[in-house]
Amino acid sequence: MIRQRKIELLAPAKNLECGIAAIDHGADAVYIGAPRFGARAAAGNSLEDIAELVKYAHLYNVRIYVTLNTILKDEELPETEKLIWDLYRAGVDALIVQDMGLLSLNLPPMPLHASTQMDNRTAGKVKFLAEAGFRQVVLARELSLEQIRKIHEAVPQTPLEVFVHGALCVSYSGQCYVSQHCFGRSANRGECAQFCRLAFDMVDADGKTIMQNKHLLSLKDLNQSEELEKLLDAGASSFKIEGRLKDVSYVKNVVACYRQKLDAIMKRRKEYIRASSGSVKLAFKPQLDKSFTRGFTNYFLFERGHNTPLHPLSRGEAHRMDSPLERGRGVSEYIHDNISTINTPKSLGEEMGYVKEIRGNYIIVAGVKPFNNGDGICYLDERGKLKGLRINRVENNKLFPAGDMPRIKQRTVLYRNSDQEFEKLMQRKSAERKLGVAMSLSENNFGFTLTLTDEDDVQVSIALEREKELARTPQTDNIKNQLGKLGNTPFEVERIDVDFTDNWFLPSSVIAEARREAVEKLLAARRMNYHQEVATMPKTDHAFPQSELTYLGNVMNEGSASFYRQHGVSKIAPAFEKRPAQDAVLMFCKHCLRYSMGWCPVRHKEKSPFREPYYLVSGDGKRFRLEFDCKHCQMKVLADK
Repeated sequence: MIRQRKIELLAPAKNLECGIAAIDHGADAVYIGAPRFGARAAAGNSLEDIAELVKYAHLYNVRIYVTLNTILKDEELPETEKLIWDLYRAGVDALIVQDMGLLSLNLPPMPLHASTQMDNRTAGKVKFLAEAGFRQVVLARELSLEQIRKIHEAVPQTPLEVFVHGALCVSYSGQCYVSQHCFGRSANRGECAQFCRLAFDMVDADGKTIMQNKHLLSLKDLNQSEELEKLLDAGASSFKIEGRLKDVSYVKNVVACYRQKLDAIMKRRKEYIRASSGSVKLAFKPQLDKSFTRGFTNYFLFERGHNTPLHPLSRGEAHRMDSPLERGRGVSEYIHDNISTINTPKSLGEEMGYVKEIRGNYIIVAGVKPFNNGDGICYLDERGKLKGLRINRVENNKLFPAGDMPRIKQRTVLYRNSDQEFEKLMQRKSAERKLGVAMSLSENNFGFTLTLTDEDDVQVSIALEREKELARTPQTDNIKNQLGKLGNTPFEVERIDVDFTDNWFLPSSVIAEARREAVEKLLAARRMNYHQEVATMPKTDHAFPQSELTYLGNVMNEGSASFYRQHGVSKIAPAFEKRPAQDAVLMFCKHCLRYSMGWCPVRHKEKSPFREPYYLVSGDGKRFRLEFDCKHCQMKVLADK
């Protein structure tokens, strides 16, 4: 007998509209921000909207998770406790949390999930969280397949949640303090200022410029759509799409794409089954590069060595970077990773072709994809700067721009970052999700019985007290036609059986009314039969993997400190937001600029022509020193003294 594991496609929701769209397009679970205390302060939602989303979701056995994944001040804990009880009464299935101080509160019996902000990247840490009562753990984005597999082996009964799509933080989540340091906006309190998307100069110890005005910490977007089966086999159970600030078009397209890919795997691999109910019918073909994207990467899923050279760095390109690389030093002939996007942090979109030539008021394009009137086009100019234009008219491979003709070199690659036809599709109803139902109409001693049984074996019956009378014409087809008119209900017919001993007559109006009554009864029964997990966090005292916590422990309140003392931590420093640590590392990055330049002393033969330490200099003149921890394969970013 095959041992089956439920697999969850977890979608983001900025608001109620996005949450419903995620469900309609195939999500098994949705995560949404609470009114306060979520890691995206700009993505809060009212309790009324969350309750409405819960009601809609549970019809399809879709779970709703609410993010409360910030660190909290002592004075905020009572308000948070009240909010958690309100969310519990609204029917929320679980909370995604970061602050251990929550465990000191009087909590309702609802599951807690350990946010990626807890820095979950070792088997020891995840095992500790599982034993502390966390029902699901969100792993760090930087983990490889092998690391995920080892964590799964350590906690085989704990569902592991992995990010599969969307924006990437360059620092380990929960371990980034640069926004707080520079702007007084804490990423651990939902106010990240996106420092990593800024442009920097990179200079060496002697002040020589290595690169100028480049987005050196900006990463491409994650895309694991072709690696889902490998992640399943490594032990992942929940596939998370990033994007609680993204619009409804993004949610529709990305969720639909991952739903199709997971369904195709499950069709072959019977040990993996969906975590929710209903089938999805789409009115469009999902395509990931039609939604916001900075370009795609697998990040470190296959270890660092898999990040092969992206493209040769020509002398001309080096010159355009205002870098000394063009001086014949022979350094960094390749950009040695495929994870960064140094020219722009903005969306490039879909690669369409390249400029063949410019004639008069139009551009001749070489490519196989068709453009549409009104499309938005972008490209990188000779200095690597992102430029854009709007297409006024298209004639075959001729593009007539709106406004002045831009100066674009031949063979410049063109990207479409706004597809007018696709956006029109996304603004309309683009999917419907239906629950399969079998219908049976049979006779009894006092009339007839209509029975509905849905795909989850929820069954309801209603009786029609009516004298039997013979019909003059055959009735079966008309009865089936009337019963099958499920219209805008969440159901679609899988089978209709009419079990009569004779050709009994039933008026169409009677059949229609019985159908409506049965559907309402089935909807009510589904909501009553919904299984909501009950979980109480146990009182535990097992040892935390560390005996001391620095500012990296993010301990903001006394409840959190008490939790760690109870679990054997003898020395606890306050959170950076409470008391900035001297000489603190502001970012811990798996992404390494020394590796990207081809100067890694472990993996590359080429030696750097520049003297360390290297520095990043921001547009406002702030300097940040880079340290390279080869033992742990990390780059650290510190404020320059």
